[in-house]
Amino acid sequence: MESFYGPKKHLVEKCLVIFSKVIYDEMFERHECEKLAEVGACNGNIPVWKFDNAGEDTAFYLTPIGSAICAGTVAEVSHLTGAEKFIMFGSCGSLDSETTGGKFIVPTEAYRGEGMSHYFAKANDYIRVGNSDRVAEIFTELNIPFVQGRVWTTDTMLRETVNLVNKRKSEGCIAVEMELAGVQAVCDYYGFELYDFLAAGDVVAEGNYDVKGLADANHNTDKLAIALEIAKRI
Repeated sequence: MESFYGPKKHLVEKCLVIFSKVIYDEMFERHECEKLAEVGACNGNIPVWKFDNAGEDTAFYLTPIGSAICAGTVAEVSHLTGAEKFIMFGSCGSLDSETTGGKFIVPTEAYRGEGMSHYFAKANDYIRVGNSDRVAEIFTELNIPFVQGRVWTTDTMLRETVNLVNKRKSEGCIAVEMELAGVQAVCDYYGFELYDFLAAGDVVAEGNYDVKGLADANHNTDKLAIALEIAKRI
């Protein structure tokens, strides 16, 4: 990392990993933000910003989507800013609408159906989400409905076939998303802390995708309010 960016900086401790452009733009409406750094890329740099969260400088950025690039960006942002506590929040597809309906999802483990985690963690089908119970405690303190459970990380969009869905459901997965296994593996490897929660949008049912809740799950700013509370409490 030093070959690209020079020595590691130590500017902030905590960072929000934002997936929604709507929520990202909301940050600039609500807070006075200052640019901290940029993650460099040939197809466009990713700016990293800081803002005051209850008296503490906290970073945030709009992350690329997908396990490999999302996880790699976490590592680069840590080098550029010093952040080692990452609060990640986004949307997912529900595999069990009765279990997840009206609730946020706090993952306990992620099925490693992507490539990134296999470079950073020992072979296993699932990776443990280490701070799941702490996130669940915060949700309980805030009196916000949630469910804990396994999720499935995939890096292939729209290929949740019937057989794969049924296999993951039989193992206890309640949702499918595209980043967590890789990001958790990278955080474990570098000694970072990851605090993750999800909002279910589309429902992956046999032979069909129900997408009517996807826009709200992606962009509803209630997730931002929760993420800010988590950042205050960790």
